[in-house]
Amino acid sequence: MYVPGKLSDGSHVLLDVGTGYYVEKTVDEAKDFFRRKIDFLTKQIEKIQPAFQEKHGMKQAVIETMNQKIQQLAAAGASQMMPTKA
Repeated sequence: MYVPGKLSDGSHVLLDVGTGYYVEKTVDEAKDFFRRKIDFLTKQIEKIQPAFQEKHGMKQAVIETMNQKIQQLAAAGASQMMPTKA
């Protein structure tokens, strides 16, 4: 949500640091806080990226195997439904 407003003190801002807690900081301290937060999150993403790629590969292999089995079952079902000549 966007709400226009004016700062009574442009040198200090309130930071939402999570779970309902706010901290008053100077603008430079706030910039530093967000720089550190971005660095932390970037490192966390880099850590989990290989695991995510491995899980994605496993999921694709499972989907492929399931599709093959479904095709086999469909082919087997179609051959059972065909009338045989006597």
